[in-house]
Amino acid sequence: MKYNIACIPGDGIGPEIVREAVRVLDTVAEKYGHEFKYTELLLGGASIDAYGVPLTDETVEKAKAADAVLMGSIGGDAKTSPWYRLEPSKRPEAGLLGIRKALGLFANLRPAVLYKELAAACPLKEELTEGGFDIMIMRELTGGLYFGERKTYVENGIRCAVDTLTYNENEIRRIAVKAFEIAKKRRGIVTSVDKANVLDSSRLWRSVVDEVAADYPEVSLSHMLVDNCAMQLVRDPKQFDVILTENMFGDILSDEASMVTGSIGMLASASLNDTSFGLYEPSHGSAPDIAGMNKANPIATILSASMMLRFSLDLGREADSVDNAVKKVLEDGYRTGDIMSEGCTALSTDEMGKKISEKIL
Repeated sequence: MKYNIACIPGDGIGPEIVREAVRVLDTVAEKYGHEFKYTELLLGGASIDAYGVPLTDETVEKAKAADAVLMGSIGGDAKTSPWYRLEPSKRPEAGLLGIRKALGLFANLRPAVLYKELAAACPLKEELTEGGFDIMIMRELTGGLYFGERKTYVENGIRCAVDTLTYNENEIRRIAVKAFEIAKKRRGIVTSVDKANVLDSSRLWRSVVDEVAADYPEVSLSHMLVDNCAMQLVRDPKQFDVILTENMFGDILSDEASMVTGSIGMLASASLNDTSFGLYEPSHGSAPDIAGMNKANPIATILSASMMLRFSLDLGREADSVDNAVKKVLEDGYRTGDIMSEGCTALSTDEMGKKISEKIL
């Protein structure tokens, strides 16, 4: 089969980690008789440097024409990069928000998996994580505070700022349906996270999620306040299967979950629309301090490519081969610096990509 994949290397370590994910995909194509055609696109700081804007219409159109999008990391050092002297709408992250909106990517899937081989890298007590855990965080991606109306103004000589948190029932329902559908294929447990004791938007969220749950009697639903969820993730992460939540809460909780797994360098993500189309990227940032040094952990990007195979290209067997290759490399004691532990062998970015490619069966 032939597939067209739009590649957005991005900024910082993005080009390095995307290169290794492409290496793995090329190995999959060779082993399983596929052909992957890559179209490289610019986004974020790289687009600002080339075109003066973080996202161009051409990038959006070419992304829409692809079967899926594989992306690295966006942004730079906010203290030193000239990109952050621009107005907010012209900064790198505005391009990321823009392409999510343009492609209708409302459902963000962030798996947080603790591999037994990385148990030593987990900051929690061993008795809390024995046997590992596997959490899927479902984050609504195109609504809430990040996309609401905002303004900064001066009133009576005092600077003020307003950000608006808005959701409608259709936005909530479609992400809830995705969460319940995915839970059906996992352990059948959804924990919906909100702040319903304070926010009207959360009270609507809880009401709509309850309505959706009625159509999924085989899935268990519970509600949890976001502050409690943040605590429970470090107290008893194994209790969670699918965590369903709104945009900002999901942003924060998924980063917390990534550190519970030992390193944000292990956390993949997928952003889906209402078809099989998706954008796949690591959850970590662009790490400009180590860009070009061949130190970055490419595993999150490689696992994102695996999610692309599974969710957008319907190549489940091939996705399993990538996941198993990552596990095998970890079992064999190979590590990048962020997940290094005593007795293991340190690898550079490209060495890790090569090792994983060699394990594709």
